[in-house]
Amino acid sequence: MPDRETQEKRQHSTTLVPYSQYECRLPEWFVNVPMHWHGEFELIHILRGRGDFLCGSRKQEAGEGEFLLVPPNMLHAAYPCKGQELIYNALVFSPAMLGAGSGDRCTNECIRPMVNGRLGSHVYIRRQSADYEKIRALVEQIFSCVQRNCARADLLMKSELIRLIWLLEESGDIVFEKQQEGKEAEAIRPAIEYMAQRFKEDITVEQLADLVHLSKSHFMRCFRQAVGIGAIEHLSQLRIHAACEALSDSAEQIADIAFACGYSNLSNFNRQFLKQVGCSPREYRKRNGGGNA
Repeated sequence: MPDRETQEKRQHSTTLVPYSQYECRLPEWFVNVPMHWHGEFELIHILRGRGDFLCGSRKQEAGEGEFLLVPPNMLHAAYPCKGQELIYNALVFSPAMLGAGSGDRCTNECIRPMVNGRLGSHVYIRRQSADYEKIRALVEQIFSCVQRNCARADLLMKSELIRLIWLLEESGDIVFEKQQEGKEAEAIRPAIEYMAQRFKEDITVEQLADLVHLSKSHFMRCFRQAVGIGAIEHLSQLRIHAACEALSDSAEQIADIAFACGYSNLSNFNRQFLKQVGCSPREYRKRNGGGNA
């Protein structure tokens, strides 16, 4: 099980309301969603465009009208396809919504293996899937319950989530991964977690390789295979992602944001920001309603 001190810190669920919904607009709001993990399930409904989703050991391109289910504790990331936007709704919900605390046989055999990491990859529901229309109706009902935001709607949402899992089990879409698969992602997970927590600091590839007890060359190969990009590029994405959030949510000076995100040189920050986002930090702030630059 991953180190809980280094998991994503955003609180997605509480005992009272065990889920959260997010809208993600790439690259309008963020260039991408960097590799991360959390202890909840994530149900993704793609509203527009196409994107690449890295989940565990696999990469999946998905488009408008399609769905993905990411199990708890799985490393995952999202990137819009080149020249396209990617807009999707994400429901991040606690395993408690599926009755994961129960000890009955359906929980032990159908739910708990997903929570405990035996579901080695995400579930992808294509438009061509045999049960697509049934799944689409279920997912739309689930997101409708989120909008109603009341106890009775939560009750219906629980039943629809369980029905969704049942339908995926019945159709064979939920497949448990062999133990040896996904070993690259697990091997470099501590490095990804370390970078997510300490991206503001100076971090080298050698330091990360030592952290996971791999040679530099082997680490670089495993990292690129698991994440799709190199470690230093991933580190830069984490920093720019944090800068985008700060530019949208605060009135801090751009130079102060650059420094807080790990850049000691403002010119380098501006150059990296333009390269990844396609506009200057000042233009991004104006476009996304942040404070005065």
